[in-house]
Amino acid sequence: MAETHAHGRGPQASPTLLRNYVGGRFIDGGRPFDIVDPATGRVHAIAHEADKAIVDAAVAAARAAVEGDWGSMTLAKRRALLVAVADRIEQRFDDFLEAEIADTGKPYELAHHLDIPRGAANFRVFADAIANLPTETFEMDTPDGGKALNYALRKPLGVVGVISPWNLPLLLMTWKVAPAMACGNAVIVKPSEETPSTTTLLGEVMSEVGMPDGAFNVINGFGPNSTGEMLTSHPGVRAITFTGETRTGAAIMRSAAPTVKALSFELGGKNPAIVFADADIEAAIGGLSRAVFLNTGQVCLAPERIYVERPVFDQFVAGIKAKAEALKPGLPHEEGVNFGPLISDEHRRKVLGYYQSALDEGATVVTGGGVPKLAGEAAGGFFVEPTIWTGLPHDAKVCREEIFGPCAAIIPFDTEEEAVRMANDTEYGLASSIWTTNLSRAHRVGKVMEVGISWVNCWFLRDLRTPFGGSKMSGVGREGGEHSINFYSEPTNICIKL
Repeated sequence: MAETHAHGRGPQASPTLLRNYVGGRFIDGGRPFDIVDPATGRVHAIAHEADKAIVDAAVAAARAAVEGDWGSMTLAKRRALLVAVADRIEQRFDDFLEAEIADTGKPYELAHHLDIPRGAANFRVFADAIANLPTETFEMDTPDGGKALNYALRKPLGVVGVISPWNLPLLLMTWKVAPAMACGNAVIVKPSEETPSTTTLLGEVMSEVGMPDGAFNVINGFGPNSTGEMLTSHPGVRAITFTGETRTGAAIMRSAAPTVKALSFELGGKNPAIVFADADIEAAIGGLSRAVFLNTGQVCLAPERIYVERPVFDQFVAGIKAKAEALKPGLPHEEGVNFGPLISDEHRRKVLGYYQSALDEGATVVTGGGVPKLAGEAAGGFFVEPTIWTGLPHDAKVCREEIFGPCAAIIPFDTEEEAVRMANDTEYGLASSIWTTNLSRAHRVGKVMEVGISWVNCWFLRDLRTPFGGSKMSGVGREGGEHSINFYSEPTNICIKL
């Protein structure tokens, strides 16, 4: 393992070197930049920013792969390689686990049970999906009284740029890479500058399983005036898929427009949850406390606005307060730790700015609102307290803007119509969570939520075959099952006169 090694946490551990992976090999060059462990604030790795020459080389290598061994490979062999990638991720589970934890600071149990298993599973899911999706066939009458047969073939787009986020680095990167490669595209991944370790490790895996050179490439760097902008504007890239904040999505759209690239965006959210008085309140408290605080609130689907019917408002607030105060922050491997840091000091300053804004607008702080006092190495980490507010108006700043932290405003309502109106009164439309035992209401309210996914009596429950994405400013397009396959391929109709 030449490029990465075990991510030690002791003070003497040397930083891991993360180079760019182009054409089946790791290459030198590019300005170095630090990767910081959010749990300690210490540099744990050094990555190399890809310059224009490296980006051009990655596009050329990807193009050569599409026109060469990768593009001419049979579907059966391509699927076998994707399954081999999944197998190898599982064989190197501990390497991926340590790399993901070092980049994100998230608790061991979370990364162990969610991030790494889903990273491997994505390759199996889409290896199966590509083999089981039909295409169209139509027989038609011709003007001369004869017949013609029309059938469609799926073809890869060519070179696909993948820009992945820092909150679930392996999971969300492979969620894009797996279907793109299943369709026969070559991919160029620009991971977040905060969390490139598992993407680099995946480059090693690609070489180990015999993936053709250039089918998978990794270029490190930043966004504007750096690697990301070079990738999104490159004329040799046919499509861009991105998960991240809405402003960045808009910038990518502008950069990609001159070359008319296909775009798939999963963007920000200001997700609502609605708890009706007839709900199983204990289930709602458990489900929504997980939703608000999982991954320190750094989940695009997390609800930051919770509307609770007035008869059960006090009970719900007390319950979620208890859940928040039972969380244990600390270093990822420490026993009992289930609450990690934010990704960076910059992001912590942003979140704490919202905490102050809530106070300025008259919030009652039910719990949290500051920085926990931690000892040892964790004292240098980017931790904040899990935070709940009441007493805020629906139009308060913290009820309108995405915070991406472990916090939520809880607001009472009196009627179903009022709850629906407030829930939909946002420029975003990613997800909602509705809690009720009334079956008619569940269908009725779930249908009118202006979101891409509407959960009832649950949250974060995903069938990977179903459409996933956002409405309004929360995204463009859908991912999952055939929806991913349809984005990463284009149909060609063959018309044969019989």
